[in-house]
Amino acid sequence: MKKEILLTCLIFAGPSLQCAQAGATNKPNVIIILTDDQGYGDIGAHGHPFLKTPNLDKLHSESVRFTDFHVAPMCSPSRGQLMTGVDAMKTGCTAVCQGRSMVREDIPMLSNYFTDAGYATGIFGKWHMGDSYPYRPQDRGFQEVLSFRAWGLPSLASNWKNNVHPNGGDAYTDPVLEHNGVDTEYHGYSGDIWFTEAMKYMAECKQNSKPFFVYLPNNLAHHPDFVPEKYSSPYAKIGTWKGSDGKAVNVPAPYYGMIANIDENMGRLDDFLANNGLKENTIVLYSSDNGSRSPAATKIWNGGMRGHKTELLDGGHRVPLFFRWPKSGIKHGRDVNELTEMQDIAPTLLELCGIKPANLYPMSGVSLGALLRGESWSHADRKIAIQYRMSCERWVEAAALSEKWRLIDDGKSLYDVANDPHQDNNVAAQFPDVLSGLNHYYDTWHKDAYAEFQKIRYIHLGHSSVPEVILYASDWQGTYLDTFEMMVQGKGMKGYWDVEIENSGDYLVELSRWPFESGKRLTENLNGELEDSATIATQAELDKAVQERKPSNAKRDQGSGLPIAKAQLQIASYNNTIETKPEDKVAAFRLHLDAGKTKLSANFLDKDGRLLCSAYYVKVTRIK
Repeated sequence: MKKEILLTCLIFAGPSLQCAQAGATNKPNVIIILTDDQGYGDIGAHGHPFLKTPNLDKLHSESVRFTDFHVAPMCSPSRGQLMTGVDAMKTGCTAVCQGRSMVREDIPMLSNYFTDAGYATGIFGKWHMGDSYPYRPQDRGFQEVLSFRAWGLPSLASNWKNNVHPNGGDAYTDPVLEHNGVDTEYHGYSGDIWFTEAMKYMAECKQNSKPFFVYLPNNLAHHPDFVPEKYSSPYAKIGTWKGSDGKAVNVPAPYYGMIANIDENMGRLDDFLANNGLKENTIVLYSSDNGSRSPAATKIWNGGMRGHKTELLDGGHRVPLFFRWPKSGIKHGRDVNELTEMQDIAPTLLELCGIKPANLYPMSGVSLGALLRGESWSHADRKIAIQYRMSCERWVEAAALSEKWRLIDDGKSLYDVANDPHQDNNVAAQFPDVLSGLNHYYDTWHKDAYAEFQKIRYIHLGHSSVPEVILYASDWQGTYLDTFEMMVQGKGMKGYWDVEIENSGDYLVELSRWPFESGKRLTENLNGELEDSATIATQAELDKAVQERKPSNAKRDQGSGLPIAKAQLQIASYNNTIETKPEDKVAAFRLHLDAGKTKLSANFLDKDGRLLCSAYYVKVTRIK
């Protein structure tokens, strides 16, 4: 038995790695720290002229650094790739809302694999891969969950208190978080809470001799710019800085302040691991989900690249990846320059931890084990593709990459990043063979991936252990709508949900224009006024909010009351419209549903039956 276990470990880990033995306490622990919107250049060790990150610099010095590591240029797609090892197009998770932030339920995640291997699994931070069953983190293998809904704490799906701040605070301080499915108030700054609670969990795991897999996806440094002044003030004092184009740039002090908070907490985490005897046998991975969200920061220093979050230039999707595992025997403190991607993390961790799942889903990524060991790697001449957003049709928001080449702009612009890292010179005409080769690779990849992309992902209703499900407009298919501000404006937003009724039975379906916990009436505006007198955001303002992925500030303090007089529910063969009263907080329907897959559409109408908007929140409860 022992010989068989040792042989299996050697096959997975390679001769230069110390193998985990059969005992649970000898298995390596795993911590993945994923920051939100931190660019490659936003680390002192990467050459930043004034940003101070001493703890990240220390981790950099103790790690194997992947210098050509790529993700999607936007949040959810990268997170889905990290957790599955599968391309975003194939997972179906290619955008941040409109039904495209959910990873297909038939694709297992790292949390499933590690749970099955006997690990304690916990998430502490941002999920953003679905907020309704079966897409929540607790549905995807995580045993301990501390998170929040949708893209951020002040989002449409977030708890009411995170958006209205009754005590005059901000969403990042004293937030309401989901703890194992229950909205719970926490005290302190969110950037600190994730690390504090994660360390408590790891301490409990150590006490119980249980190896842990901890996913620590920080909500920093995502907007809005909420950060304690002690972190931002040193950068506010700088004022302006000469940008890469020679022009003065206003220093984004709150953004850099958030990174200072991340750095401080990384120091706390490192001290915790060392003081508790966990550092040697814990794999630590540090990365970001996309390029910097701050155009100003990219002008000050972006690692020599051009581009930022949402862009297909390297600055939008090339991010840091630090790997540290002291006990492994791997030589640390060095760079790995081969082309790698987020999808490689999952197969790498499974190999290093000796996990060989019986239900392993075919992965797009490849293990980086050989690179970590300093051995020859059979994928050195690989090509990869990046594609995201809603359409995912051929060459829409897509790029094809090889070791030194980048192909973008509908397959027409080719850049040699080895000699032109800023991607200033399109050399497609000079290298027709390279252009043709990358286009051929992309076309083959896209044909395969697009077939997977088209598979429908259903939210499940009426499950025996999850009888109540809330549907959020941020997950519907329809109008772009995932910010609280856009929801407050009210009018004209419409969508539907693909749903699967798991069990035939009687159901209660409740429609609301406001979060259920708000207690607000259907017809009132944010301030409780019934008159529809507030100025609604212009279409240009809403379009800008969509383009920049930022909340609109138009009438943030009031919004628009809606003259809701009727509610309509359509699901399967059921189609009914009922009248509502001005004082109603929800519109309720009781009906029988048969098991099966269908669509759910819920709308609010005025007294003449004209559509005002879809219901932004729908609660479905199986009652018998």
